[in-house]
Amino acid sequence: MIKNKLILFISLVLNIGYAQNVSVSGKVLAEKESVAFVNIYLKNTQVGTSSNEDGLFELKNIPPGNYTLIASTIGYSPFSKTVIIKEGENQLINISLVPSIESLDEMVVTGTLKPVSRLESPVPVEVYKPTFFKKNPTASIFEALQNVNGVRPQVNCNVCNTGDIHINGLEGPYTLVLIDGMPIVSGLGTVYGLSGIPNSLIEQIEIVKGPASTLYGSEAVGGLINIITKNNLTAPVFSADSFATDWGEYNLDIGTKVTIRKKTSLLLGVNYFKYDNPIDNNGDNFTDLTLQDRISVFQKWNFERKKSRIFTLAGRFFYEDRWGGEMQWTPEFRGGDEIYGESIYTRRWEVLGKYQLPFKEQLMLSFSYNDHSQNSVYGDVPYLADQRIGFTQLTWDKILSKHSILAGTALRYNYYDDNTPATSDINGNKPDEVVIPSVFLQDEIAFNKKHSLLLGARYDYDDRHGSIFTPRGAYRFKFTDNDILRLNAGTGFRVVNLFTEEHAALTGSREVVITEELKPERSFNVNLNYLKKIYSGNGTFVTLDASLFYTNFQNIIIPDYDTNPNQIIYDNLNGKSVSKGVSANVDIALPNSFKVMFGGTLQDVSNTENGITKRQILTESYSANWGLSYTIRPWHLTLDYTGNLYGPMRLPTLGGSDPRRDFSPTWSIQNIQFTYGGMKNFEIYAGIKNLLNWTPNNGNPFIIARANDPFDKEVTFDNNGNAVATANNPNALTFDPTYVYGPNQGIRSFLGLRYTLN
Repeated sequence: MIKNKLILFISLVLNIGYAQNVSVSGKVLAEKESVAFVNIYLKNTQVGTSSNEDGLFELKNIPPGNYTLIASTIGYSPFSKTVIIKEGENQLINISLVPSIESLDEMVVTGTLKPVSRLESPVPVEVYKPTFFKKNPTASIFEALQNVNGVRPQVNCNVCNTGDIHINGLEGPYTLVLIDGMPIVSGLGTVYGLSGIPNSLIEQIEIVKGPASTLYGSEAVGGLINIITKNNLTAPVFSADSFATDWGEYNLDIGTKVTIRKKTSLLLGVNYFKYDNPIDNNGDNFTDLTLQDRISVFQKWNFERKKSRIFTLAGRFFYEDRWGGEMQWTPEFRGGDEIYGESIYTRRWEVLGKYQLPFKEQLMLSFSYNDHSQNSVYGDVPYLADQRIGFTQLTWDKILSKHSILAGTALRYNYYDDNTPATSDINGNKPDEVVIPSVFLQDEIAFNKKHSLLLGARYDYDDRHGSIFTPRGAYRFKFTDNDILRLNAGTGFRVVNLFTEEHAALTGSREVVITEELKPERSFNVNLNYLKKIYSGNGTFVTLDASLFYTNFQNIIIPDYDTNPNQIIYDNLNGKSVSKGVSANVDIALPNSFKVMFGGTLQDVSNTENGITKRQILTESYSANWGLSYTIRPWHLTLDYTGNLYGPMRLPTLGGSDPRRDFSPTWSIQNIQFTYGGMKNFEIYAGIKNLLNWTPNNGNPFIIARANDPFDKEVTFDNNGNAVATANNPNALTFDPTYVYGPNQGIRSFLGLRYTLN
């Protein structure tokens, strides 16, 4: 009897122990990479853990029952799954995380020149990860930004398809583009340098809307875009991404990481793009899309030093041969007046780096240098230009009680020479060469967890224009951890070089008229931003980011197409130019792998002179962007539907007799993509771009004026140089390819393959 009771007791103990030792284990992955330190728990229980360095996890001692498994970490949408625990059945569950559209707690540097959590930054900074851009794969950063709210890639020429980036309706030259915080892309590079940055090496893109001249100097008037490359330590060992379209475009991105020796590593990236298939769907005998042959090589060296001090050195070489024009054009017609073509050879190299000085204080030396050479012809007009920009900056970062102080000095060297009157005087050729020294000081005061205030000022000295002072301030009020209000105010300035920024000054037959010595442009901006985060119990994550903005410009330089249809007149505006509006983004991530992103902007950009107010040319009054994503996990299939919508904008016509529309219609470009990730290390994606087959020629009799006579050989002019109506030119037009507000490329399919080895 006693023996039977003992056996029964031992059996009961073993069964209880067995039941209590049921476990759930597995691995956390995101885009086939392991994710460390993810919080994993069973909802409404005390059972929880975190994944280790390899992404592995184990939940132990789980009683039988039904549970909701939650996994969450910064930068990814929350994961939720129902788990049924039965006695004696251990479970293996692999968790697949999806990076969030925008990561609220990412470290950002662009707003304050020092690393800070995006939530704690007093300056609103938008952060976009590579996952965002993979939803609509493109061959260049220029095209990739089309799905960012308030940011619009503007094509400036129907023939060569060069362009710039508009932020909140402001022209491209007001946008400063940085690579790893260095002002690499400017001047000539603004027009051609946004292509060829290897997408495989981009860690994230940070966007600040509004003046940032206090920290970055000239050109950061309307906003800035900081392209941050991957860290050598965390980049994949090898990655490749290639796609092709049925138009004949081919793009290849390759990235690799190499350890040279114990304390030295190299990140290498190559981008190659090829398009050599002339297409003329609109029937004007001009190429709809510029032919391009482009290669870019990027490398970034990282050197480990004592006390984890920073030393990185990076370089990029870029070469591009692009042309557009009449379909029968061949290189032997380059520069002649028989067959029209715009041919641009661009060679560019850049070097940039950061070196933390070996002192107890936080002293960082940053430097960059670029050399841009351009050999181009626009019909029979040659444009040969060389630009060199050197930049060095020393910053001191110090925390004193509640004060986070950043002080620095910078030196910028600009050299520019071309074959136009811009760099000549009565004595002959005279390159534009200037050295601009600067000093700046910034203090961020943290009164408490809810209130912080940032004050900053910068002083620049330019021999051509004297002293330039740019102050700014920013206030952050944190109602709760999920509600943040930011108020920013500041000034900006910009020194203009028309021939590096205004493509219209070189193409077509309009005469360029500069009526006065151009003064630096100045701006004052106020931005009110509200950020709201919402976490629901079922794993839904919502963010709302809304802003009111107002910018007032002085001395703004805007090309005047209206006074004389045969001229482009440049002068400082004798009046005011105002950009104002409201912008909002909503991101929703649901636990069933469905994500929604929607953004919209309402804006009014106008110029007032002599009491007359006009809407600024090529500026939309409203725009919207969206992205819908859904992952069918059992099929390893993701569907992405992205698009944008732009309201009417005023266009540069050739006077009242021009039959082309004075305003563009409301237009939209929409895309769909399917991505299959069921193979180890591989992804296959395919889709359709421009589903609506929209192009600017819809509703217009033509896009390029006098495309049949690009050298104006059959145009009759009066004594004042104005075109006269004749039998073969009834509207008195001249050749003009600048009537453009969107891409001429219609619907097309694409197919791509990605490979990643960690």
